[in-house]
Amino acid sequence: MTIRARLKPLLLAGAGLAACALPAPAAADTLRDALNGAYRTNPILQSARAQQRATDETVPLEKSAGRPNATGSVQYVEFVKQSSDSQFAPSRSLGASIDLGVPIYSGGAVKNSIKAAETRVEAGQADLRGTESSIFTQAVAAYMDVIRGEALVQLSANQVDVLTVNSQATSDRFEIGDLTRTDVAQSQARLAIAQGDLRSAQANLISAREDYIRVTGMAPDDLQPPPPLPGLPASAAEAVATALDNNPDLIAARERADASRYDIDVAGAGRLPKVSVFTGSDYSNYLGSLDGPAPGVSVSQSGLGVQAGVQVSIPIFQGGRPAALQRQAQARSAAAQENVIAAERDVIAQVRSAYSSWQAANQIIDSTQVAIEAAALSLEGVRAESTVGNRTILDILDAEQELVAARAQLVTARRNAYVAGFSLLAAMGKAEARDLGLDDDGPLYDPQINYDRVKNKWWDWERDPDPVVQSTRTVDIPAPGADIPVNDDSTPGSGVY
Repeated sequence: MTIRARLKPLLLAGAGLAACALPAPAAADTLRDALNGAYRTNPILQSARAQQRATDETVPLEKSAGRPNATGSVQYVEFVKQSSDSQFAPSRSLGASIDLGVPIYSGGAVKNSIKAAETRVEAGQADLRGTESSIFTQAVAAYMDVIRGEALVQLSANQVDVLTVNSQATSDRFEIGDLTRTDVAQSQARLAIAQGDLRSAQANLISAREDYIRVTGMAPDDLQPPPPLPGLPASAAEAVATALDNNPDLIAARERADASRYDIDVAGAGRLPKVSVFTGSDYSNYLGSLDGPAPGVSVSQSGLGVQAGVQVSIPIFQGGRPAALQRQAQARSAAAQENVIAAERDVIAQVRSAYSSWQAANQIIDSTQVAIEAAALSLEGVRAESTVGNRTILDILDAEQELVAARAQLVTARRNAYVAGFSLLAAMGKAEARDLGLDDDGPLYDPQINYDRVKNKWWDWERDPDPVVQSTRTVDIPAPGADIPVNDDSTPGSGVY
């Protein structure tokens, strides 16, 4: 089963999975909604598609150099003052001409220019895949950042509530002489720190929500837990092997290297002969202003001429220009081929790094869950021992802080694991719209359709409608706050993912 087939039902079931983790209100957003918003409204992706359509036009541009061309001209002349030795000069004339040329042979320049343009179109389509994958990765990261931010705000707010109760209880016990002023000061200090942490978490949540709006074009509305990521590799070697075949950046670099080889032949064609056939017609009319050689003798006032022939142009010496152009093309081809190796290195490093981050985050999740259980048990024991005087208020505060820190680490680790997993799929070339099953929500953008539409166009006066903006503005989306969805789970942060 393909990755797309496995991921599609999971994305479709995203809301159902979320309902198992959190009590979902009537309006809620899933990861599928976020990806759809980014795919259909993100201005960076829309701009990349427009740039690719511009690249498509290089093919008909190069083809035009090998097609017939026709030029017509009309000229009207008034002879204001004639030469003194002109006896039969007209006072005015009207002329018209039309010329048609058909290139027959250009040394291979046109043929190789077309091949280079076609190859660069394929490179551009791979670049568009890469941009799409990058936007999806940003959308996933923004989505997970909002979920993480909400969980951390919830944890911080819960800690403030707990420390507020502790501080009040400490003050009450101080009033009856059960505790010292030092105990009160310690409780107040921890409460103040927790209140500062809450403000920081709220600011980070607002920033995450703003980033989500920027990427997806819509406000986050009770984001639901994402579905599991399918198709993740069993080893780094498997991931690298897949990426070397499918990574769009690497494919684009290879296509550009291929195109650069055609450029060498194009430059070398400047030394070869060029052959073309031509025909033309000239018409002139003196509009009755041409006098005859003697009174009463008429002369023809108009004339028509037609020419046809073959033209052969053979370069003899051009000051070394063709050789310089070809050496330049060879150097650029060498650079393009080196860029393939550089892109391959980047892909390998990116895949291995993402795989390592994904594995590490998963291990951190496992160890942090153990730490949370141990910290919760420790806090319970410290509180029990405090009642018999074996533990101080500071011991309780430290135990509570350890539990909060462990829960916050678990939230962050879950976020990092998911983002690293998706980044790994993206580096492998397996995180694009069709892989994610977004075609169920409407037709996907296919750059091949526009290329097929324009590649063989001939007519000079054909044009497309004026462009209109496809992406959505976010100026009307209200500034997000730091409020979080209501979560009835008794353990803060436990139901976030």
